[in-house]
Amino acid sequence: MSSEKTSLGANVFLYPMPVVLVGALVDGKANFMTVGWVSRVNFKPALMAIAINHAHHTARGITETEAFSVNIPGADMIEAVDYCGLVSGRGTDKSSLFDVFYGSGGKAPMIVQCPLNIECRLHQTVDLPTNHLFIGEIVDAWAEPRFLKDGHPDIQAMSPFVLTMPDNVYWGIGERLARAWSVGKKLKGA
Repeated sequence: MSSEKTSLGANVFLYPMPVVLVGALVDGKANFMTVGWVSRVNFKPALMAIAINHAHHTARGITETEAFSVNIPGADMIEAVDYCGLVSGRGTDKSSLFDVFYGSGGKAPMIVQCPLNIECRLHQTVDLPTNHLFIGEIVDAWAEPRFLKDGHPDIQAMSPFVLTMPDNVYWGIGERLARAWSVGKKLKGA
């Protein structure tokens, strides 16, 4: 171990984390919550995982309907996104902040204003000590043409943002650095 490294202990997070709004129907009403613990976790079938505390209102909706959405907000939505992480859907109608639509399954509310929307059908739930790890199979995804480049989501047009913890700060996305699975090829055989 290098003497220049400092131990941070076990309470460390991925650095940075994506910021998304997870949508679910709870008691028949669309609800959205801010989530930073999200990741694509399988290729075929296409699976997305989100971790949500057992006590959250949204967790109950996902369990009951077996569906959820992952909505990627743009930086222009930062106040509404933060608000959705500050208040509970138990006492606040957060869906009134957005224009809501549904995909083919009709059970996962999605946000029109978000550049990218991913509809998921619940595949598996893993109960952890404080959280549910919901693993959803991606049913479909939606984006307006203005957020696409060559048929794929365009990070510059979408302008997503990320979260760092434990300092709890939102950050914008920076410049393009290199092409993945390409830039390292020059080191092959070195």
